[in-house]
Amino acid sequence: MDTILRYFPDLSPRQVDQFQQLGGLYSYWNERINLISRKDIEQVYTHHILHSLAIAKFISFRDGASVMDVGTGGGFPGIPLAIMFPWAEFYLIDSIEKKIKVVNDVIEKTGLTNCRAGVLRAEQVKEKFDFIVSRAVAPLPRFYGWVKKSISKMPQHTVPNGIIYLKGGDLTEELAPFEDWYTLHNISDYFSETYFDTKKIVHLFKY
Repeated sequence: MDTILRYFPDLSPRQVDQFQQLGGLYSYWNERINLISRKDIEQVYTHHILHSLAIAKFISFRDGASVMDVGTGGGFPGIPLAIMFPWAEFYLIDSIEKKIKVVNDVIEKTGLTNCRAGVLRAEQVKEKFDFIVSRAVAPLPRFYGWVKKSISKMPQHTVPNGIIYLKGGDLTEELAPFEDWYTLHNISDYFSETYFDTKKIVHLFKY
């Protein structure tokens, strides 16, 4: 939690309380459902919560913004972002029911009122969203095919509507089909931990 406060010192008392609850909630659920590796659960604040919040360094979602988290797993990056931006609306989806059970429990326990979750695949979604966020659930060309119809063409932000994707490593091949329809941002520009040295944010705005 100290790591979160170091990078985001202006959190409200409610946000601090919500972030503090996450550690215990994920430890509890991880003993019952294998959401995060046993070794990694000890680093949940850095490897999962802070990693999710890299998006909050890239963009500040406006009042009423709509964001869908595809393949959310246990709620990343959607739940940390919903805590960070209580004025935006978040929809977290995953095709695995037991993971959404965890997400719904975390939403309830932390008192999040701007976040909902559903068991379905991205191709089944009928709604439109300003942004689609995700953490490396598939190669980008495939992921783009799943979600492109769900991106609203009515921009509300200075950053174009589109996909905000967290992924590491060399993305040259994955990004080749998109020519100049993306920007790439090093998370190490925001956070100093070595864990983020090779991790990136891809903002893809071809639709």
